[in-house]
Amino acid sequence: MDGALPLTSLRDLAAALRGSAGIAAKADIAGIAARLGLGTSAIPVGDDCAAIPDGDEFLLLAIEGFMNGFVAADPWFAGWCGVMVNISDIAAMGGRPIAVVDALWADGDANAAPILAGMKAAAETYGVPVIGGHSNLRNDRSQLSVAILGRAKKLLTSFDARPGDRLLAAIDLRGEYRPQFSNWQAALAAPAARLRADLEILPYLAEAGLCRAAKDISQGGLIGTAIMLAECSGVEIVIDVEAIPAPLGVAAERWLTSFPSFGFLLSVARENSAAVIAAFAARDIAAAEIGAVQNGSRVMLKRGAESELVWDFARQKLLGCRP
Repeated sequence: MDGALPLTSLRDLAAALRGSAGIAAKADIAGIAARLGLGTSAIPVGDDCAAIPDGDEFLLLAIEGFMNGFVAADPWFAGWCGVMVNISDIAAMGGRPIAVVDALWADGDANAAPILAGMKAAAETYGVPVIGGHSNLRNDRSQLSVAILGRAKKLLTSFDARPGDRLLAAIDLRGEYRPQFSNWQAALAAPAARLRADLEILPYLAEAGLCRAAKDISQGGLIGTAIMLAECSGVEIVIDVEAIPAPLGVAAERWLTSFPSFGFLLSVARENSAAVIAAFAARDIAAAEIGAVQNGSRVMLKRGAESELVWDFARQKLLGCRP
């Protein structure tokens, strides 16, 4: 069930989000992109996947690596997430997954076993096969990275949010937090058929022309994801914190830095907003207009007549790889 976010000071919330670990980790991307010269690539960088033209369609390629502490503390779930979050990246681009490969390091077979079991369970649940990868069972700790290949007939990208669009959030609230981490998990107890059908919403929206831009809500949380979307599209985003779909009783700071198992931000033309919300509502996924896309170079929070700055691109880039 969704409800209003418990919130006291909008200024304190904006400051906490700006300094969050998830957003700080995203800021590391700028230096890496510069060292690799990614700004000169023919494939735009900053999306959830690399979109490689393939005839009239696109091959989608993405990879996720996982924090050592996360893999050590919850190895089965880390394996599950290796598949799940990559599939979410493909969906965010309007695509459908084809297959995944993994790179796994562990101290012996016993430590590798739960990670592999989690990956296998997710692959079977979502119907996306693991077709190979790399393994080393003679390492001093467990480490995991998983890559995915998908295909899109029509892209949703991070670069096409336009002034005048409405910002929508779609999040599956039928879940709970995974202990120790801010992972909102709404997939583990869900029927496989439902999960697969839910992911079909994004390709449908892309192919029907109802949405131009979208991003998976990632480790940076909803606000970090909004900052990345604004930077890639060269726009300003204003978010109404009281409009964000949220579980009952979860504090605003925690929810806005959480990583939901099914969560997307979408930039949608005003005339298509109701149809997009209805597509998610038909699958019992909470979706709502949470803000506006406009001319500018900031991300702002608002509550009633009150507003606070979260990020100003005139002062600081985040990804640093806008084409």
